[in-house]
Amino acid sequence: MEIEADLLGGTGSGPAEEKRVPDPDGLRMVEALLFASAEPLSAEELKARLPEGCAVDYLLEDLQQTYAARGVNLVRVAGKWAFRTAEDLAFLMHRDMEEQRKLSRAALETLAIIAYHQPVTRAEIEEIRGVSTSKGTLDVLLETSWIRMRGRRRTPGRPVTYGTTEAFLEHFGLDTVKDLPGLEELKGAGLLDSAVPASFLVPSPSDDPALTEDEDPLEEGTLFEDDDRD
Repeated sequence: MEIEADLLGGTGSGPAEEKRVPDPDGLRMVEALLFASAEPLSAEELKARLPEGCAVDYLLEDLQQTYAARGVNLVRVAGKWAFRTAEDLAFLMHRDMEEQRKLSRAALETLAIIAYHQPVTRAEIEEIRGVSTSKGTLDVLLETSWIRMRGRRRTPGRPVTYGTTEAFLEHFGLDTVKDLPGLEELKGAGLLDSAVPASFLVPSPSDDPALTEDEDPLEEGTLFEDDDRD
């Protein structure tokens, strides 16, 4: 019967789904590339290095499943792929990690505001924090490569706007800034009072590299010509 044939994939609106064929050699090659790379690799970068015809998306999925229960996991960060220590074993690495520089409270607050409110100007950061923000604080964050100058706001004085970078996502193990914790997660982590006002909202962040309607591009040679306030 025609109905039975449809159920079996013999007829209908399209061909039966193509059966996936195991590719152990491709799996080993993807594994080797990711282990050898000092930086996360995108699917496109992997495709460029693999023989033609390798189903990279399937290979990444298989490799992720293979390493799911191991001491290192295959994770996606900033839209790319890398091996990282399993979250439940992170405590083992603490003694071996070198802390290059501890950010001040002001720098951490400024980084958080930029991450959630980008694109944002220095004046807007100060308005949210309720205190002035020194240029040195922004300089420190620029040195870490976790933030960048995006453009200039189309307002008097044309202040510089700031946003986060791919290095920020990689350092904090995020695929996109949309993976930043929301209101309930922040409460659960003890970072917000559980009795915050009902009107309090955590913004939905976006790090779209395209300039917004009220931003102009940075002019060459004026990248560091922000206002001169201390």
